[in-house]
Amino acid sequence: MEGLGLPEILAILFSFIIGVIFGGMAAFLSRGMMANRQIRIAQRKAAKIVAEARVEAKDVLNETKNEAGKLKATTDAEHKERRAELQRQENRLTQKEATLEHKLEDVGQRERNLTNKEKELESIRTNLTEAKEEQLKKLELIAGMSSEEAKKGLFENMEMEIQEEAGRRLRDWETKITAEAGEKARGILSHVIQRSASEVVSETTTNVVPLPSDEMKGRLIGREGRNIRALEQATGVDLIIDDTPEAVTISSFDPMRREIARQALSKLILDGRIHPARIEEEVTKAKEEVEATIYNTGEQAALQVGIPRLHPELMKLLGRLKYRTSYGQNVLAHSIEVSYLAGMIASELGANVALAKKAGLLHDIGKAVDREVEGTHAAIGADLVKQWDKSVEVVKGVAEHHLEAGETSIWGFIVSAADAISSARPGARRESLESYLKRLRALEEIADGFKGVDKSYAIQAGREIRILVKPEEIDDLAAMRMARDIVKKIEESLEYPGQIRVIVLRETRAIDYAK
Repeated sequence: MEGLGLPEILAILFSFIIGVIFGGMAAFLSRGMMANRQIRIAQRKAAKIVAEARVEAKDVLNETKNEAGKLKATTDAEHKERRAELQRQENRLTQKEATLEHKLEDVGQRERNLTNKEKELESIRTNLTEAKEEQLKKLELIAGMSSEEAKKGLFENMEMEIQEEAGRRLRDWETKITAEAGEKARGILSHVIQRSASEVVSETTTNVVPLPSDEMKGRLIGREGRNIRALEQATGVDLIIDDTPEAVTISSFDPMRREIARQALSKLILDGRIHPARIEEEVTKAKEEVEATIYNTGEQAALQVGIPRLHPELMKLLGRLKYRTSYGQNVLAHSIEVSYLAGMIASELGANVALAKKAGLLHDIGKAVDREVEGTHAAIGADLVKQWDKSVEVVKGVAEHHLEAGETSIWGFIVSAADAISSARPGARRESLESYLKRLRALEEIADGFKGVDKSYAIQAGREIRILVKPEEIDDLAAMRMARDIVKKIEESLEYPGQIRVIVLRETRAIDYAK
């Protein structure tokens, strides 16, 4: 390149540029030819696709036309069938409408006929009423009284006859039922009493403890009386040390306390060591032994009458009745006897013997705690039994054995009868005759002090008083008020065990004789 001149270099550059230009043009032309060729190929493919699409579209159009023709034919057939069905229903409705119109015409005709008949009947009824009124007026003129007066007289006569007849029948029935019930009751009770042969033992309020010698009396008293005071304070009893040789008397109205004191005193005498500390120790042991004895006694009583599965709490309460007396009668022995008697009565009546025995055994269980709880021993006992025994019949027998409830079941009557038999036997209960008669007289005097009282009778050992009043002076409401007033007067004036039932009787008797 160094030997070349500028003209040669320019010629070379020109020729190079010309070559590049022609080469680019040749490449461009070749690419254009290839593009045109591809375009022609694409046009041929597109024309072919369009032709095929036209053929397929024509086929689809033909198929669609065929389907549309079939669907139109089917739709036309269904439409024609529906129109025919509608036409048939319309024809049936037209026939029914015509039938209903015909029936309505018949009903209208019948209503018109009935209206005419009602008018005829009303006319006949009016004529009958007028004729009846005319006849009544004639009868009233003949009888000399109005129809209302005649009706009233007739009804009064009929009412009197009915009442007389009912009264006669009621008296007959009452006499018959009373005779039959009395005979049956006497038979049952006599049979039960014959089967019962219980011993009668009265309780006392003192116990006597033997001493080995009179020297022991001084030791029991102790220095300045400290031993006897400690014993009395620990047991709650009175210790009587007198001139009785070789004996000490324990006095208390509480049998349980007497028993605790007796056991403690017997052990102190055997041991010989007598001082306040030793006394408290022995009294505590005696209380524990008595509690154990109470449970065993209740258990033995339940087994004795044939009630082995009794609740332990009820056994404890039952055992406490061994140390409880009522009018000198031991309550536990009385309860066992009532249990036997109640079972016999239930057997005679065809009732459940086991339930009757249990109710009889537990009927006075309220007396075990009646000094600690307010209320009658029957109500207290029923509450106690209800806690530990689910038998409704037993609870009723305990609650109703003094006939205190408004309604009394068969179990109340059974236990009440057994209780009365056990208590009423000669020697069963001990009470001062003078105080007993004094209480009866006081009850009758209180009742007789009220205006309108005819007679009064104190019965049931003073547990009940029956007052007969004059019916012309005392009506039913006044009788109820009198009962409350007498109860209040008794509560204020008298002291008595348990409760007293007051019954005011008002009776009107109509007596006549058939000649």
